[in-house]
Amino acid sequence: MSSSAPRGRLRGRRGECGTLDRLVASAKAGQSQVLVLRGEAGVGKSALVDHLVERAAGCQVLRAVGVESEMELAFAGLHQLCVPMMAHLDDLPGPQRDALSIAFGVSTGSAPDRFLVGLAVLSLLAEVAEEQPLLCVVDDAQWLDRVSAQTLAFVARRLLAEQVALVFAVRTSTLGPGDDQLLGLPELVVRGLRDDDARALLESVVPGRLDERVRDRIVAETRGNPLALLELPRGLTAADLAGGFGRPDARPLANQIEQSFLRRIGALPGDSQRLLLAAAAEPVGDVALLRRVTEHLDIAPDAAAAAEAAGLIEFGTRARFRHPLVRSAAYRAADPAERQEVHRALAEATDPRSDPDRRAWHRAHAAVEPDETVAGELERSADRAQARGGVAAAAAFLKRATELTPDPARRGTRALAAAQATFEAGAPDTALELLAAAEMGPLDELQHARLARLRGQIVFARRRGGDALPLLLDAARRLERVDEGQAREAYLEAIGAAVFAGRLDGRGGVRQVAEAARGAPQGPRRLVDTLLDGLAARFAEGYASGAPPLKRALRAFLRDAGRDGDDIMRWLWLTWLVAGDLWDDEAWHDLTTHAVRTARETGALNFLPLALTYRAGVHVHAGEFDLASTLVEESDAITEATRNSPLAYASLLLLAWRGEDPEAPARIQANVRDAVTWGEGRAIGLGHYLNAILYNGLGQYRAALASAERACEHDDLGVRGFSLMELVEAAARCDAPEPAAAALRHIEERTLAGGTEWAHGVLARSKALLSEGRTADRLYHEAIEHLERSRIAVHLARTHLVYGEWLRRENRRVEAREHLRTAHEMLQRFGAKAFAERARRELLATGETVRRRTVEMREVLTAQEAQIARLAADGKTNSEIGAELFISPRTVEWHLHKVFTKLDVKSRNKLRGVLACSS
Repeated sequence: MSSSAPRGRLRGRRGECGTLDRLVASAKAGQSQVLVLRGEAGVGKSALVDHLVERAAGCQVLRAVGVESEMELAFAGLHQLCVPMMAHLDDLPGPQRDALSIAFGVSTGSAPDRFLVGLAVLSLLAEVAEEQPLLCVVDDAQWLDRVSAQTLAFVARRLLAEQVALVFAVRTSTLGPGDDQLLGLPELVVRGLRDDDARALLESVVPGRLDERVRDRIVAETRGNPLALLELPRGLTAADLAGGFGRPDARPLANQIEQSFLRRIGALPGDSQRLLLAAAAEPVGDVALLRRVTEHLDIAPDAAAAAEAAGLIEFGTRARFRHPLVRSAAYRAADPAERQEVHRALAEATDPRSDPDRRAWHRAHAAVEPDETVAGELERSADRAQARGGVAAAAAFLKRATELTPDPARRGTRALAAAQATFEAGAPDTALELLAAAEMGPLDELQHARLARLRGQIVFARRRGGDALPLLLDAARRLERVDEGQAREAYLEAIGAAVFAGRLDGRGGVRQVAEAARGAPQGPRRLVDTLLDGLAARFAEGYASGAPPLKRALRAFLRDAGRDGDDIMRWLWLTWLVAGDLWDDEAWHDLTTHAVRTARETGALNFLPLALTYRAGVHVHAGEFDLASTLVEESDAITEATRNSPLAYASLLLLAWRGEDPEAPARIQANVRDAVTWGEGRAIGLGHYLNAILYNGLGQYRAALASAERACEHDDLGVRGFSLMELVEAAARCDAPEPAAAALRHIEERTLAGGTEWAHGVLARSKALLSEGRTADRLYHEAIEHLERSRIAVHLARTHLVYGEWLRRENRRVEAREHLRTAHEMLQRFGAKAFAERARRELLATGETVRRRTVEMREVLTAQEAQIARLAADGKTNSEIGAELFISPRTVEWHLHKVFTKLDVKSRNKLRGVLACSS
């Protein structure tokens, strides 16, 4: 490309250039910057990127380019960007170093979580930027391979206080909203030039005088697109221009520009056209490789000169097209036979040892009919991609392998494998299409059963309700005959689907599934089998029958958690509900401790938000609302960075317990309404339970009773027991003895079977609320003693509250004040403002003066600052904190500086003391 082109195309870009100049300056000052340049083809994004690079004096510049034909090769774009930094690989923490090495094929090992790879890239950028400010530019980002796009988007969302600028250039209208991983990042939309700048640019490339009306029409039709203004007049005669710039053309502007390039390509000698085709099909721009290809294709040595003279391509250290539209024009100009010939030559010229996957991909494009040899190579490429964590690439390889497989039986096998990989890559619709293709082949019985199970898993993932239930049951029954282990897993998944479908399932509910599961054959015992047996007994025979085997299942999970984190992660969504259903606060605590630790150590960011959400629930019940809020905020930040669906449970639980938001009922109802649309009936019971907490805190006991009764209409796992407790308190306050007595009978069955301190405390408290005189007095004391030995501080505080309320009504004011002061202090410290207000009103009624609350640490620090402060006070280094929270050590340092300033401390030792005083 000529050196004058970028300057000419920057005419009228003063505002955009100013934005880019400020971006570089901020990054140099240690404030990370991210920007997405969006615009149509030819609008000047690449010219702005060139300006940015020119202005980055003092920065190390790293560049990568997305290439359309590379979109199926895992980590291809990321590898381009990171290669110059690989000398710093050994400076990363071990898990991150290993993850990146495996992703790039430098070493072998278990497939890393793609977000652990993202954390490794983040750490790598931060490490390099410590030596020199870093500018990373990704051009044509719309053509990045999926895993590279996801990883870089994650990195972009976690940058904060590093000397790093990360800039993407993206062509608009190329990807749909669901495919655009960069949505939500700061962006600058690059539009066409203003009319006066567009006229000046056009006149600079058109020889001679141009009729003003023709000029204005050209400017209007090109919408000020700089590349169109520069390229479309080329090859047109003065007569064409004078006559009005050819015929009006309704095609998209990008197509018109591409047609201009096609005309120029068509004017080249045949060998030059074939060379351009080879360069377009070879995504890396490897000049040495292209030289070998020209020998295979008998292309004359002077072919490159004509292509360069036409201003279409440059051959330097790399082959670089004038514009991506030149690449697409060169590729589309050739007929299919010519493309296949070029891909065949590229495959022959590619080293099968150093780059077997790219070679296999070229061979696949060269194939004109089914070819088992090529399909086998693609299958091996899929295995390598899967081992590196490139699930989307593995899916693409397997899909193409399926298309090229001549044998129907093997084609069905590969289609099934492609469907599994495609589902795991997050493309359920395509996975269902591949399952349909697999069904057309002669599958054996096991394959048919696996296909049925995968279809059920896909449906459950898309709609967490009852639609998946018959599919998973059918799969389980099929698998019974051929694979006992998979059959039992499918039954457990079916029970889970029935649990979440809840009251919206009209097929007989979870009991029918449980009875079917009990008849499944058993092989060697695994953790999943103990959980299945317990849940089957729980729903087929009743709560009391299910409690003993479920307790054994929880003990087994916790016993093996240290050596088998995969099972903890895979089944936490059920074991967590079971622990709550059994009033087992110790299992709650231990399960979430293991889950969060495993997720952090393995970098499993798809799973970590769920673990954090459940861990936040543990903190809420322990009265640690600030810690819970911190984890909710971290979970939300990760789901935003990973673009997964946020999890609302813990935030709504906090909302209900705090009782200070007038919009709380509407927010809870909105969440229930959303869940119901995809068939998740359990959310209905959960919503009513949360409302019961909220209304009991506010003293609106009639509303609390109504909500609790509706929550108890269905036996939702991990919901009904808690709702019964709220029902008893509300009914006691409403003088409704019949629903209270019925609820107490159910509580007694459940808590005696649970047998924990929490359970015994709930039972004693519930009985006390419905008792009088000495019996009530004794039961309140008993409840407090049990709950003091549990982790459930919120129920302990509420027991002090209801006991104090009872004592005041008994005119035992001195004793009442003692318990009401305890309740008020605990609830106020937790942040349970509505319940604390109940205690305050009761204290005032006894004649007690209530002191004003002092400012607490949570009102000084943000949630993330508080979390970092606690980790620092625990003695963790900045690197360890960064690895745990998926941010860079430099960002940790930045947050700690703010913490020290806000709390007026100068060392971690002082910080430890301040935090101890505030807890």
